[in-house]
Amino acid sequence: MAHETLLTRRLPLSSCLGAGMVVLCLTALLATASGAVTIAPAGILSQLGDWLFGIGEPLPERDRFILWSLRLPRIALAVLVGSSLALAGTALQGLFRNPLADPGLIGVSSGAALAAAAVIVLAGDLLRLSIALPLAAFAGGLLATVCVFLLSRRQGILSVGTMLLAGIAINALAGAGIGLFSYLGNDLQLRQLTFWTLGSLGSASWETVLPAGGLMVIACVALLSQARKLDVFVLGERDAFALGISPTALSIRVIVLCALAVGAAVAVSGLIGFLGLVVPHIVRMVLGPSHQRVMTASMVLGAIVLVVADSLARTIALPAEVPIGLLLSLIGAPFFLWLLRRTPTSGV
Repeated sequence: MAHETLLTRRLPLSSCLGAGMVVLCLTALLATASGAVTIAPAGILSQLGDWLFGIGEPLPERDRFILWSLRLPRIALAVLVGSSLALAGTALQGLFRNPLADPGLIGVSSGAALAAAAVIVLAGDLLRLSIALPLAAFAGGLLATVCVFLLSRRQGILSVGTMLLAGIAINALAGAGIGLFSYLGNDLQLRQLTFWTLGSLGSASWETVLPAGGLMVIACVALLSQARKLDVFVLGERDAFALGISPTALSIRVIVLCALAVGAAVAVSGLIGFLGLVVPHIVRMVLGPSHQRVMTASMVLGAIVLVVADSLARTIALPAEVPIGLLLSLIGAPFFLWLLRRTPTSGV
C-alpha cells in the first residue's frame, strides 16, 4: 500500500495537467451544449471556428444568441470562479498549515457576501459600476480574513480550534448582517440577496464576467508566484525566517490575494462553499504536498468541478434551476465531516 501511494504521489504534473485540460475542454463543450435548448457540440465547434478563423458553418440566429450571450459567459465564469476558489483554498491551507482551512468555513466568503449585500442595498447608483461590487466584496473578504488570522494566533502559534471558532463567529455575524439588509431592501434587492446566499451563476454576462474575471486572474497569478514560499512556510515560521522569508510579509500577501480572489468570485457567483476545501485535498492526495503542484492542479480541477456542478444545476430540474451552492454543499459537507474525523485533534 505504501509503495502504491508513493507511485501515485509521483505522477508527473505535466501529464496530470494535460489530462485535466482535456477533461475541462470536454466538460465545457458538453455543458455549453446542454440546457433548456440543446445545441449540438459539432454545431458549437463549427460556430467557434466561424468566429475565430472564418471557417465553419454558422448556427441559426437563435442558437448563436444563446451561445454567445448565455452559455459562453456562464462557462467562462464557472472556470474563473472554480479556479479562484480552489486556489484560494489551497493557499489558505498552506498559510494556516491545516487542511481544514477553507474560504467558506473561516468566514472569508461570508465577509465578502456581507459587503456585497451592503452595496446592493445602500450603494444606489454606484451599483451600476460593474467594478463596485467586486471591490466591495474584496474589502469584506479581506477584513474577515485578517480577523480570522489575528484571532487564530496565540503566542505566535496558529490554533486550528480558534480558527474554526472564529470562522463560525464571522459566518454568524455575516449571516445576521445579510438578514438585516434583506429586511431593509426592496423586492428587487431581496431577490438579489437571495442569489448571494444560495449561490448561482445564472446572472453571468460578459459585462459582469470581464471585470470580476480580471481581478480573479490577477489574484491567481500572484498567488501562484507564492507557491515555493508556502512550501517553506509550512515547515514553521522560524525555519522560513532562517531561509530568508519574512513570515509576516508572506502572510499579508497571501491574505490580500486570497481576499481579492474570493471577493471577486463571490461578487458574481454568491456563496459557493466547500470547493476550496474538497478540491485541494483531493489533489494533495494524488500529487503530494508541493504547493507548486497542488495549486496549479487545483485550479484545473476546481474549474472542472464547478463547470460540471453548474451544468447539473441547470439541467437536473428543468425548467427550474437548482442553486449551485446548495448542490455543492450536499457533496462538500459529508466530505468535511470525514476530513474532520481523520484530522489530528492536537491543538484544537
